[in-house]
Amino acid sequence: MDLREAVITIPAIMMAVILHEYAHGWMAYKMGDATAKEAGRLTINPIPHIDLFGTIILPAMFILIGSPILFGWAKPVPINPLRFRDLKLGTFLVSTAGIGMNLLLALLSGFFYRLIDAGYLDFLGSAVVLPLAIFCAKSVLINVVLAVFNAIPIPPLDGSRALMSFFSIKYWELFYRFEMYGFLIITLLLFTGVLGRIIYPPILFLYNLFLGS
Repeated sequence: MDLREAVITIPAIMMAVILHEYAHGWMAYKMGDATAKEAGRLTINPIPHIDLFGTIILPAMFILIGSPILFGWAKPVPINPLRFRDLKLGTFLVSTAGIGMNLLLALLSGFFYRLIDAGYLDFLGSAVVLPLAIFCAKSVLINVVLAVFNAIPIPPLDGSRALMSFFSIKYWELFYRFEMYGFLIITLLLFTGVLGRIIYPPILFLYNLFLGS
């Protein structure tokens, strides 16, 4: 990844992770929990959402080592499920809101990429169209990766909370207890290549679907 491509990609990462967290907070607010709003996090202003390591340092490290992809995260929005009007429904909708936002962003980015590919935006000139095409393609990839990764039903990922909502509340404690081992399991699956084999096919399918490849 050259420097120009990396500079174009960073805003795509920030948009993907920040709007992912905003979606969680917005849905929680709609379900009766104003915790994110009270904390000043129910905003699309990127500053309150920035995580120093996940939003800035980690993507910069990927650029410095010449990684072909960039990855990161934003500061999680504070949510109090006990304030939901319906605990189980609220848990499901809030958990899937971030995934839904990433899929929506991938869809919109893919739509604009197709417009560029078909020549409908050529009137803007190559100085605008080429960087915009790179941005849209990277945005599709980043948002698809985030959506698929977060859908994995391993605590504390969003997919596990969505799955938890289908169980009786008396079993939720088991999910919460398992969270301390979740990142260890995810890291193990990542470094053994198992995780890649699981998520690569749906990522490739969605990436080609949104870009029209």
